[in-house]
Amino acid sequence: MSLYCGTACRRKFFWCYRLLSTYVTKTRYLFELKEDDDACKKAQQTGAFYLFHNLAPLLQKSEHQYLAPQYSLLELERLLGKFGQDSQILEDSVLIGCSEQQEAWFALDLGLNSSSSVNASLQKAEMETALQGSFIKLTKALFELNVKDASLLSTAQALLRWHDTHQFCSRSGQPTKKNVSGSKRVCPSNNIIYYPQVAPVVITLVSDGTRCLLVRQSSFPKGMYSALAGFCDIGESLEETVRREIAEEVGLEVDRLHYSASQHWPFPNSTLMIACHATVKPGQTELQVNLRELEAAAWFSRDEVATVLRRNNPSNQQQSGAVPFWLPPKLAIAHQLIKEWVEKPTCSPLPA
Repeated sequence: MSLYCGTACRRKFFWCYRLLSTYVTKTRYLFELKEDDDACKKAQQTGAFYLFHNLAPLLQKSEHQYLAPQYSLLELERLLGKFGQDSQILEDSVLIGCSEQQEAWFALDLGLNSSSSVNASLQKAEMETALQGSFIKLTKALFELNVKDASLLSTAQALLRWHDTHQFCSRSGQPTKKNVSGSKRVCPSNNIIYYPQVAPVVITLVSDGTRCLLVRQSSFPKGMYSALAGFCDIGESLEETVRREIAEEVGLEVDRLHYSASQHWPFPNSTLMIACHATVKPGQTELQVNLRELEAAAWFSRDEVATVLRRNNPSNQQQSGAVPFWLPPKLAIAHQLIKEWVEKPTCSPLPA
């Protein structure tokens, strides 16, 4: 009897947890909004909107970081009237998430369909004055945003860009139609459905046991070094991509590797960064840098990397000569990968 009661209580607790799970409730709600146009339109009535202009988010400066303001549908309709824009532009908004209280969040770009660059510039300046903020390129602002806003705005920019560049069917050449949430586009002539896509990229921190390999490309900010990264080729597994990229770029052969974590990254378009650790074969650490891919590559000791990680603002100190190099900011998965190597030198790798 007592065993039965104990089992029944555990089952009751399990189902109560399932019913009250915020994550499950929110996930199911977002799924409904993506699949049901009427439900999504209803959610817009009580939702919040983030604004963009030519893929640059509207931001307001607050002390040492940027904040992304939200606008209700009513506020947005008033603003559109003030800017002389048709409220039909609201149909171009995309769903980017929701709060735990099921307030839906949307993103809308006010500048992608401007008729001329002159008009767009005048319109942008007028909007910034009225909104008491600035439309700032995400590449410039990303690392001065809080984690929540950085994630939402990265998702928003990726979705807005995808819809802007995928307005025609690749089979029929006819215009495609976006659903209300922006989770897909459909070609009315043949019912082909197009979904937003991301490109898989592996980013790998290579180690020889006591040192890690850091590299820089010419496109990097001055003095910044990071982990090796490269796009997956068609037909490759992640493991094969890691081995190929390391061989191509620095002429080393991987001995072991293991997965660490992943991150959506909005640049240059929309990628899924898949972070790994790799070790190279003992005694085979001489670098043969592919200068078509990299500007420089070098081995760094754990102490050297730990010193740079401790700097509050390594980029400024590097430019003043206080440190020899600096690392990607904390929000980037490359930073987390390097920090993980410094703090956990005895990870258990798997054979490549």
